[in-house]
Amino acid sequence: MDELLKLKLTEGVTMLETQFPIQSDLIEKAAQTEQGVLISGENGTGKELIARIIHSRSSRSNGNFVVLNCSLTGEVLESEFQAKIESANGGTLFLESINELPLHLQAKLVQAPASFRMIASADGSIQESVAEKLFRSDLFSKISYVAVTIPALRERVGQIPMLVTAYIEKYNKLTGSSVNSTPSPEALDALTSYGWPGNIRELENVIERIVITKGQGTVQANDLPAKIAQATQFTQNNAGATSEVDFPRMFLSEKGVDLKAVVTAFENHLVDQALARTSGNKNRASMLLGLNRTTLVEKLRKRGMITPLKSNQDFRGNMNGHNE
Repeated sequence: MDELLKLKLTEGVTMLETQFPIQSDLIEKAAQTEQGVLISGENGTGKELIARIIHSRSSRSNGNFVVLNCSLTGEVLESEFQAKIESANGGTLFLESINELPLHLQAKLVQAPASFRMIASADGSIQESVAEKLFRSDLFSKISYVAVTIPALRERVGQIPMLVTAYIEKYNKLTGSSVNSTPSPEALDALTSYGWPGNIRELENVIERIVITKGQGTVQANDLPAKIAQATQFTQNNAGATSEVDFPRMFLSEKGVDLKAVVTAFENHLVDQALARTSGNKNRASMLLGLNRTTLVEKLRKRGMITPLKSNQDFRGNMNGHNE
């Protein structure tokens, strides 16, 4: 195991034990069983890190920790699937974004011999996919013996100062820098005011870049990316606002406007952008839009972008050809 990964595991264990006592206890219990574990949370919340911690504390710690990205498509996924299952023999198979796995591969997982331990992650609710017959209920039961939910960083703002200090110290050690572990009050205000859509991963990347480029001294507000440095000002200027949205300025002519048509067109435009940004992945697109996946699917059906499937065979063919 390389030094950076060792540091990440140590850092992850410390974070769990000090900031998530309930999850820490749950993870300890998960490590002591051979049953499946389902880790849920937004992108960037550290799901793979927690899976590695569980593996490292389990009876299979001497075996391989193998990652299968279930959002791969077509022949690439088919090839990776078989190779990763074989590599995980005696160890742990981490199924990243398992809610993206096609049904026929889900069936193979259910039927696979118990030669490896399964830990899976999901960006959204698999229960919805089970209800929609997009995910096998027997596989869901198999992977969710222990369920761990990791909250988004915006839901635990009080941790940000501790995490910032930990990341500064981490990258000081890795790069030989000597940046002060505590940022200026203005910088800290901005860091805690920003929404962090990329969660802990985004925070760590920002701090890493600052430590590398700054080298020494105290992190100031002007050392932060502009969107983060301006977060405090935005919060102050928009106190009471329901969300951080820049609405386009539109001109209302004397003849008036068809408000319903305009709102529908605006909504469709944002939906199309979300689908384009996620390469058609409906789970991730729904997260970008703050919608339940079922709500997004229904909107697409109304636009004729999804047609009902006539049979299970049609459904499997559709799943093989599209990245849901």
